[in-house]
Amino acid sequence: MDQQAVRDHVQATCDALLAGDIERAATELSNELRSNMGQFVVLLPLPLTEATIESLEPGGTGWVAILRLVGESDEVRLQTRWKDRDGEPRMVEASHIAPPQPVPAEEGEDSESEAQT
Repeated sequence: MDQQAVRDHVQATCDALLAGDIERAATELSNELRSNMGQFVVLLPLPLTEATIESLEPGGTGWVAILRLVGESDEVRLQTRWKDRDGEPRMVEASHIAPPQPVPAEEGEDSESEAQT
């Protein structure tokens, strides 16, 4: 399972989700993930207006792809794990990546703008 093959399948998933074709996207999921399709769909900000691959890197025995999915009122980043299933890359896991939380300034610290003046 080489990087280009995995990228092609990840892109096919993004294209199907962007088109609103959940059935076509499901063909890229492992049997286990497909059997829990509702848990996958609930992660998505449907309908999508944008679906892009942020990164694709080897991870353990498979590949990890980070997807940026933008809906009409929400944006999420999904970490997806891809493994070889019957000679084809299939998504075997998907989870939200929590957005970074702003770190509150310590009481008594100057803000950055005040510190630069």
